[in-house]
Amino acid sequence: MSIKSAEELATHYKALMEGIGEDVNRDGVLATPMRAAKALQYLTRGYHQDVDEVVNNAIFKSDNDEMVIVKNIELYSLCEHHLLPFIGKCHVAYLPQGKVIGLSKIARLVDMFARRLQIQENLTKQIADVVMEKTNAAGVGVVIEAQHLCMMMRGVEKQNSVLKTSMMLGSFRDNERTRDEFLQLVLS
Repeated sequence: MSIKSAEELATHYKALMEGIGEDVNRDGVLATPMRAAKALQYLTRGYHQDVDEVVNNAIFKSDNDEMVIVKNIELYSLCEHHLLPFIGKCHVAYLPQGKVIGLSKIARLVDMFARRLQIQENLTKQIADVVMEKTNAAGVGVVIEAQHLCMMMRGVEKQNSVLKTSMMLGSFRDNERTRDEFLQLVLS
């Protein structure tokens, strides 16, 4: 798949604007196609990031075997069905087995996957899978709570709806006490 330049994307945005009846020569929107193209490139920059580069060797030996939780990581993504934003927070926990990951790396991994066209269900799984793979944890739990503008601005127009998704791997799936502790800590 070839990556389009901002100039090429701007041409498409200009055509879209003309397609809805906008006067693309109007003073207020003259620069809009280029601004929109640059915004799209920024909002989808996760396609150009690699897990190993994001983690950047920030895996450290540790004797800790108690739950590690990073709560309320804000996320912004674009729905792959309508290209409208969904906005929310992500909670990530894992049970270390000799290794921990740098705190900021969890937030960066969330951003990397969120900055792609997504559905929340897949985003939740991608985050859990990569944390499990990189840390070799005994278990990983991820919960995402988000509001979807595709549901708020169009279609059913439900302003207060929130989608919650979870992915439990290893001991978070197999051990009810571990799962309950995680959910109690992040959802309270």
